[in-house]
Amino acid sequence: MKRLYFGTDGVRGLYGSATMNEDFAWRLGAAAAGWLHAKGAAPGSLVLIGRDTRTSGTTLTQALADGLAHGGCQPASLEILPTPAVSRAVRTRSAALGVVVTASHNPATDNGIKFFGPGGVKLTDAEELAIEALLPARRTDGTVCALKFVDGISDYLYAMADILRHKLDGWKIVLDSANGATVHTSGAVLRDHRAQVLTIGAEPDGLNINDGVGSEHPQKMCAAVRQHGARLGIAHDGDGDRCVLCDEHGVVLDGDEILTILALQALKSGQLAKQTLVVTVQSNLGVEAAVTAAGGRVCRTPVGDRYVIERMRAEGATLGGESSGHIICADVSPTGDGLVAALRVIAVMLATGKPLSELRRALVKFPQLSVALKVREKKPLESLPTLAAASKAIQQELGAKGRVLVRYSGTEAKLRLLVEGPTAAIVKAALDKLVGAARADLNII
Repeated sequence: MKRLYFGTDGVRGLYGSATMNEDFAWRLGAAAAGWLHAKGAAPGSLVLIGRDTRTSGTTLTQALADGLAHGGCQPASLEILPTPAVSRAVRTRSAALGVVVTASHNPATDNGIKFFGPGGVKLTDAEELAIEALLPARRTDGTVCALKFVDGISDYLYAMADILRHKLDGWKIVLDSANGATVHTSGAVLRDHRAQVLTIGAEPDGLNINDGVGSEHPQKMCAAVRQHGARLGIAHDGDGDRCVLCDEHGVVLDGDEILTILALQALKSGQLAKQTLVVTVQSNLGVEAAVTAAGGRVCRTPVGDRYVIERMRAEGATLGGESSGHIICADVSPTGDGLVAALRVIAVMLATGKPLSELRRALVKFPQLSVALKVREKKPLESLPTLAAASKAIQQELGAKGRVLVRYSGTEAKLRLLVEGPTAAIVKAALDKLVGAARADLNII
């Protein structure tokens, strides 16, 4: 059965819409409590709630907590905290459930709700479906619970302090916090290692999260790196579970380049578990070429970091992620963590003595182009004959030298098209054909 509300990363949508408002948050909280108790959780089970910096997060958090309390749980607030820090808090405090009120890299007009089960691991599709089945039709209780505050920052900062074995004296780093949840964490860790940190997107006002800054908009970070002669730039998304980097020349590295750098160093030192890297279907074919040449193997999953995590656990792998910048270092955290990824890359720079501009050369990307088309309705892909025929024809033409990926976003009303191939000209022509086919079948906004 298909989930109605949950996407690839929780429930997400325009704040004030039918599925992202205080009434829905209460219902979702009540349903989650019912699901916990159906699984045998004790009455009064602790549920930790964190959020990003969006103004709407305050009232959504309270409504969610009220629904959880109505269902017999004991909700507590972590206040503003990165998503991976919420995951850690669930583990360290043995909570029954963790919740993050965030829309990640989306604009401030959106918000969302995602869950972590015991151990700080994201829920499976089946678990989310079970919660949906328990959603009450309406809010039935107007009681407002008194939310207790729980400190989640201290444990997180303590854990991050041990990732780097050396201090960063003389390092100048540009950090873009996207005016989001990492504003009090990533900079603190880098400064604790004695780096000189130049900040961007560090003044959240509730409305400016991801607004021209962060991992989706790295231009300011890149310009600042060039201006100040920094070693690298780090840009997070709004909730801190991803990052993109830029080298000392101000050129962006995406998740594929980060994963390749980490995987090759781990293979060289004999520390890549099962000699396996897990990526999604979105990752460039060049990642497989580089890792395979170094003696490793690459496994692919559907798009979504939790699918990566599920496959990592099945394979016994400890490194995986997405080209978007979700990087999972499972020996540190069971979920994506943008700060951990950045620290691990810095550790490679320290170990090799090489700048990012040199380390990134390990990945030779196949020419790739992608586009995200806004749609009014996500019609089933199998019901789009023109697009299906074009996709099949292009894949046959490319053969083993390329690939086509057609999918809907799991968090937005967008159709995502991707083509990889042997030359940029072939890729562009193929993508143009796909876009034309999509317009023939769909109402593109």
